[in-house]
Amino acid sequence: MSSMAAALAATLADGGWRAKARPSQLPPDGDWLGWLLLAGRGFGKTFTGAGYIGELVETGAAGRIALVAATAADARDIMVEGQSGLLRMAPPWNRPIYEPSKRRLTWLNGAIATTFSSEEADRLRGPEHDACWADELAAWNDPQGAWDMLQFGLRLGKHPRWVATTTPRPIKLVKDLLARDGRDVVVTRGSTFDNEANLAATFLASVRDRYAGTRLGRQELDAEMLTDVAGALWQLEWLDRDRAAKAPELKRIVVAIDPAVSNHEGSDETGIIVAGITADKHAYVLEDLSGRYAPHEWAAKAIGAYRRHKADRIIAEINNGGAMVEGTIRAVDPLASYKSVHASRGKVVRAEPIAAMYEQRKVHHVGGFATLEDQMCSFTSDFDRGRAGYSPDRVDALVWALTELSGPVHTSSRTELWL
Repeated sequence: MSSMAAALAATLADGGWRAKARPSQLPPDGDWLGWLLLAGRGFGKTFTGAGYIGELVETGAAGRIALVAATAADARDIMVEGQSGLLRMAPPWNRPIYEPSKRRLTWLNGAIATTFSSEEADRLRGPEHDACWADELAAWNDPQGAWDMLQFGLRLGKHPRWVATTTPRPIKLVKDLLARDGRDVVVTRGSTFDNEANLAATFLASVRDRYAGTRLGRQELDAEMLTDVAGALWQLEWLDRDRAAKAPELKRIVVAIDPAVSNHEGSDETGIIVAGITADKHAYVLEDLSGRYAPHEWAAKAIGAYRRHKADRIIAEINNGGAMVEGTIRAVDPLASYKSVHASRGKVVRAEPIAAMYEQRKVHHVGGFATLEDQMCSFTSDFDRGRAGYSPDRVDALVWALTELSGPVHTSSRTELWL
């Protein structure tokens, strides 16, 4: 038996991806235009999307396919090369040739899939497609703009279709697609724990212990579509309304840090936010680099952002770290412009003026910052860390950044500081 015939026989004996998929991972019956899969982390969304696209190719149902992710790296690392991506999911007899420089996969039957990033929606203007897989739609930088361009090109063949796999966030686009359920869209929902048999026991125990019953856990694990929290200082509607694809010329840029003093499982995150302000006093949030880091790691992250954005100053809260915070920064860059701040008032009192700036349409997020925005939209006037189960470190860093930018006018120009 030839190697190709042997590979085909092995695939048939194995049953293919449908034999491994749970019922909720199989494409629904019916004459639908779009399939929206809202599911928690680890559900198997990538497995589902890759399996479905592979099946369309193998059956000849699709020949020109768009693969769209939040970033170009996500499209490559998750949709194409990931553990459950198209290359790994393809049977040996029908594995596509991947050309990263062309962002293209080509199958033996001539079918072609091209990767796209939501950060470059204009790349979707020209190409035509008969199928599309949109991954983590709710995390796209410009969800509505990229989605519109994608839909205009989905016009080949007799029945072009799309599948969108995403953890739910209550952005307008996802809400609009949900409203079409039962008409031209079919919605499938699933939890992280639906895939318990294929997930590490330590992971399951950890996320249950840390996130069960929390707002973040309900969204990221149980795939609940959460609405605005009563009494929250920010509303997602404000963030979506004033979101920007890119920032204009900025008069001043800062990197704000709310440092954690420990780095172990269960410790707080270090909040790191980059933001800038225009001459007409509109602020733009440029990056959220927050995460759980050792001190030298968060210092390197902050200095990297300071240099990359040619920022004017690093702002750091020193309530917990004291002089150690500046010392850690100076160890990475002794010449960085640095200012320490000390919180003498409560988090809510400091956050309220910044929330008012958002309500007045004076702050814009450049792209999407899912975890930061989730913290913002669940931060209430009676926020209690013990009840919430976490410290809002990203919100703290955001508040410090925007407080610094919205304060007294500084006369030094950014260009002069970086000559």
